[in-house]
Amino acid sequence: MEAADEWLLQSLRLYRDLHTFELQAPTRLIEWARGDRVCVAGYGQSNGNEILQLIPPPTLLTKETQGLCPERDFKVECGGFSERPVYSLKYVPDTSLLVTSGPPDSSLQVWQVSAEDSDVIKSVSTIATENGTGQSWAKIDTISARAPWVLHGSRLDRVQITEVESRKNVYTAGIQAPQGSEELSSLAFLDCSLLLLCSATGRLCLADTRQPQGLTEAVPAPSVPSSEHWCMGTQHAAQGSQPSSQPVARLSSRGLLALTDLRKTSEFLAVAKARVPSPGSGAEFLCVSWAPALEGYLAISGFDGTVHVYDTQSWDSSGREAEPIFVHKGHIFGGAGGSRDPPLVTVHTWHLQKPRTLLSAASDGSLHVWDWVQPCGKCG
Repeated sequence: MEAADEWLLQSLRLYRDLHTFELQAPTRLIEWARGDRVCVAGYGQSNGNEILQLIPPPTLLTKETQGLCPERDFKVECGGFSERPVYSLKYVPDTSLLVTSGPPDSSLQVWQVSAEDSDVIKSVSTIATENGTGQSWAKIDTISARAPWVLHGSRLDRVQITEVESRKNVYTAGIQAPQGSEELSSLAFLDCSLLLLCSATGRLCLADTRQPQGLTEAVPAPSVPSSEHWCMGTQHAAQGSQPSSQPVARLSSRGLLALTDLRKTSEFLAVAKARVPSPGSGAEFLCVSWAPALEGYLAISGFDGTVHVYDTQSWDSSGREAEPIFVHKGHIFGGAGGSRDPPLVTVHTWHLQKPRTLLSAASDGSLHVWDWVQPCGKCG
């Protein structure tokens, strides 16, 4: 029996739900938007990259799996075209706006998702950045607190918050040389005042917009070979808890996972080695994310055609290899049979309410939604 056929048989018992969808072009982002919509965008077309807002299959919108359902596909609700590749896209909460970034520089594009009687996502403005030409594309995050804000930057020496609609600069911070020249791999609003940044070398920096001192190094880069590339994943704080109480996960291009409590940065909360292949051509699609509705669970991707899910609750600081709870192999076996090279997973994200449901996309244009079956004895 071929491996693809064997996986197909196994999938009947491995998944509670599995939807596959083929995009016209691959995406490196999956973003939840208003009304439980999902946004994707192309990143490699020279003649324009499509930004799409999709309506998920009905089973993804209900809290309970409803068994067989005639509507199993995503439906395109509206779309637009970007002249530049879209490497990152963020929905601005409580608005109909999207912010995107991508090469060749660190400027941002602002988009309006049109009203229900239109199927167009239209470009409304550009947020230019000082000395942005020649810098790599900007990492971005959004929040709607006092006003719709976007946090953006490409290096540690300059990150800023810009008001999306007025394009007014609200806050600027940075670390000066030598660390300032380090490329940013990830950044996030922990709340409307607290910002967290991760450099490509794994350095974590914090900034409080209420304090004058700006950006401060919270956790130095891990003591590992400098060739390793790092990214981070953060959790949204539970209602009533401090944003800094949520552990931060950092993932390296060699599969090292380091968990940090920002209230006690002198030591790691836990360190583990993921069971992933040795690094290939780079860490372009490295991704780590915490489950929003399943305590202690995180997922990683970007090493091959799989997504690994881990339960971190039993981890310690030994750095031992960790056993994944589940490995999604659908992008390897579920695509077109004629493709020579196996696809690479470009991004994954969790469903916001369904504990074990994830969305993942790969370099062959495949988009999957899957809900794995928890093994007996590990039900929670």
